Amino acid sequence: MKQDKPTHVTLLQVAKHAGVSRSTASLALRGGRYVSAETREKVFESMRELGYVYDRSAASLRSKSSSSVGLVFADLDNPFYTALLIGINEQLNKYNITPLLGTTFESCAIQERLISTMLEYRVGGIILFAVPDTPKDLINRIKQVGIPVVLINRNFPERSFDYIGIDDLAAGQIATEHLIEKGHRQIAFIGGFSKLSSWRERKQGYINAHTKAGLDIDHTLIIEGAATRESGYELMEKILNFQTPPTAVFCYNDIVAIGAMMKLKERGLEPGYDMAILGVDDIPEASIFTPKLTTVSSFPMLRGARAASLLYQRMEGLTNEPPQSIIIQPELIIRESCSYKDEIHP
Repeated sequence: MKQDKPTHVTLLQVAKHAGVSRSTASLALRGGRYVSAETREKVFESMRELGYVYDRSAASLRSKSSSSVGLVFADLDNPFYTALLIGINEQLNKYNITPLLGTTFESCAIQERLISTMLEYRVGGIILFAVPDTPKDLINRIKQVGIPVVLINRNFPERSFDYIGIDDLAAGQIATEHLIEKGHRQIAFIGGFSKLSSWRERKQGYINAHTKAGLDIDHTLIIEGAATRESGYELMEKILNFQTPPTAVFCYNDIVAIGAMMKLKERGLEPGYDMAILGVDDIPEASIFTPKLTTVSSFPMLRGARAASLLYQRMEGLTNEPPQSIIIQPELIIRESCSYKDEIHP
């Protein structure tokens, strides 16, 4: 026997089932403060019993607003992204905004698909950790839609959207100066790729610190690689095979630094005693790894919160200023991985 096709449950049916008006049911659904907790629970109970599904896209079309935003990140393997997400989510929760998360794995094709899908679902805005070499036509398409976008860590040359980052040049210089002050003269810079503006700026800070101290740059000690734990492990293997290995290593980020320290320990060497290691970001793992990692904090949770706050202001029309570039100053966090030998073993 042929079954009848299930019918779509409307909000009016939910309202009648709960014994309230349609407008009251709508307010309850949207968290309206003038609806009592008892009435809201009656509406939700009717929704559950009837199998009502809220059509958020249609609601966005009617109200010309959205209670969701898109988050487009490179990946989630690095705890740096997790810290960013915590900052973003904590702030969005204050505004009752729901994030829709997608990861690009540094692929322009995946990034374009994610953003296209989010635009189809009419998100109210996007927080974007852009893929290097993002095509201009995608940037122009987002502009034409007219929704606000906040970039994190990677800016576009056109400076056409709000941007929140850190002073990467300062991060590179602070890190390298600390190692020089510790007495190191052979300092490697490993991890990250030159196509990233953050890598180029951190490298320039590394160079500036050498120049300021009157030290020559050994370009064989500047080694590119993925910004991953595995890459740090492999790059340290390469460094240890040099005829004269460096005495210190400045790593593109903390994950690379932790991978490098894992290789040192595997070789029976002690990070901070046999070789100084310094990273960037100050992820939670940096303070619990043994030895604890000296790093330059990039304040990921703070940046995530600032990005979410700025996006909300744009979505609500609370600011009409031109695109802002908010640059947060990094801070050196001194721990155990950069000590002198006689400081650990007098």
